[in-house]
Amino acid sequence: MEYRVEFTARSQTDLDRCFLSINAHEDKQAAKWFLRLENEIASLATMPHRCPLAPDATTTRRPIRHLLFGRKSDVYRVIFEILEDARIVRILNIRHAAMRTMTLAEYKTIVKNPN
Repeated sequence: MEYRVEFTARSQTDLDRCFLSINAHEDKQAAKWFLRLENEIASLATMPHRCPLAPDATTTRRPIRHLLFGRKSDVYRVIFEILEDARIVRILNIRHAAMRTMTLAEYKTIVKNPN
């Protein structure tokens, strides 16, 4: 049985910023990269448990997972949680792998204002 993939307002903003920062609206390669990112996120509808617990799980004290996307120094982390009862994969945040982990305060803000 599949899960429904939902974006929080924060993660949708992150995705939009990523699109603009890589200039995907004008650069063909960047547009392909962005499409692959979107497809990888959509693939979380099946087998989201394949992704490991994220380092953020420690700071937030929640079973948060992450999908790593990209290569070498251009790796992005799609941070999400699985809401089993509702069969939802909720995308919380999309950030560059070099960025610090999510804090408990950030997590609470994101889930308090999901849309």
